[in-house]
Amino acid sequence: MREFVRPKVVVSKCLEFDHCRYNGDMISSPIVAKLKNYVDFLPVCAEVEIGLGVPRNPIRIVLDNGAYRLVQPASGRDVTQDMKTFSSSFLDSLENVEGFILKSRSPSCGLKEVRVYPSSGKSGAVEKTAGFFGGAVLGMYPFLPVEDEGRLRNTRIKDHFLTRLFMLASFRKVKNEGSMKDLVAFHTENKFLLMAYNQTELRELGKIVGNREHKSFKELVPDYQGHLHNALSRAPRYTSNVNVLMHALGHFSEDLSSREKSFFFDWIQRYREGKVSLCPAINTIRSWIVRFEDEYLMSQTFFEPYPEGMMEVDPIHSHIREDLWK
Repeated sequence: MREFVRPKVVVSKCLEFDHCRYNGDMISSPIVAKLKNYVDFLPVCAEVEIGLGVPRNPIRIVLDNGAYRLVQPASGRDVTQDMKTFSSSFLDSLENVEGFILKSRSPSCGLKEVRVYPSSGKSGAVEKTAGFFGGAVLGMYPFLPVEDEGRLRNTRIKDHFLTRLFMLASFRKVKNEGSMKDLVAFHTENKFLLMAYNQTELRELGKIVGNREHKSFKELVPDYQGHLHNALSRAPRYTSNVNVLMHALGHFSEDLSSREKSFFFDWIQRYREGKVSLCPAINTIRSWIVRFEDEYLMSQTFFEPYPEGMMEVDPIHSHIREDLWK
């Protein structure tokens, strides 16, 4: 089993950490609860930080002369500038953070689908946007994994989020403590995973590591980091995952029986049809890696991108249309 660097993740404090919702509730989030074993969380409640108590009257986003304002209808208080100031100050103070998990649809923390009202009085929503703090996160950290607890219920979205989170944490250790040798090792062990994500960026990353211009480690790291972020910006298509698995199969296909290959191809076909997740095919390859003692494949993060304790399969949501999670 791999050893994983613990990612640093900002999380809405109301998710499994404190009873700080406007009504005094704490929100249950299975993924946040599980991640406590593997992640260093930095909990924050933007609304409490700007002086709103617990419990408190709710706030909402209001469209005022074409501009969004954050107001508390019951008191008439406008906290727009307070929230902007806090968001900027807090985010500027962060160091070595790998990701964010924020409360969905919150006027402060929401990343999308936050209701916008025409006034502070009783009325229906006229549009939707990001919350003030959540929008600031997206603006300042467009290259990091940022999700809300609602979307992370989807298996495929969760897999993409966790894969990015733990790869970036691993890279942070190389960047802060490593050498050229460590960067080469990082690139080598992530080669199959990067192949699944983005082959064009994989080639660019390979050129950086090749270092034909004989640059120093400190000169190469920022360039590598930029291309790494680009590579991880979109989840792999299912065809790319199949391509990597077939590539891995080539390492020992001559040693397998026709029945073993047929068994593997059956899982691949079911995955293509959206009937199962990628896990059965991956686990079949992993069993052959151990059986044939293939050290190179054994080191590939593609087969264990994040801690095994975070892996679970929901057969209903194991393969969804790409347009649902773009």
